[in-house]
Amino acid sequence: MTKKELVDALAAKTDASGAAADRAVNALVEIISDTLKKGESLTLLGFGTFEVRDRAARTGRNPKTGGELQISASRVAAFKPSAALKAARQRGRKVRIRSVKAL
Repeated sequence: MTKKELVDALAAKTDASGAAADRAVNALVEIISDTLKKGESLTLLGFGTFEVRDRAARTGRNPKTGGELQISASRVAAFKPSAALKAARQRGRKVRIRSVKAL
């Protein structure tokens, strides 16, 4: 699903205009991004948790030459689905999100 398809689905589901749905999606993405930039996690109960994870430095391989190269340590955004989302995905059911909690 693309962002445009998400905006259209949100507008249809909430009887809102496309512009209002676009603003809502943009605001949600901005809130999640700002929370992760601060190094905090954001939990949507019944859906999952957006968090920042640390990756250690490691040795990788250049796929073209096969030579080794050093990959520096980094921080990456990650999503951990809730048990309810995993179960709903396996059963093909809808997921109900209860509340938002920024940790």
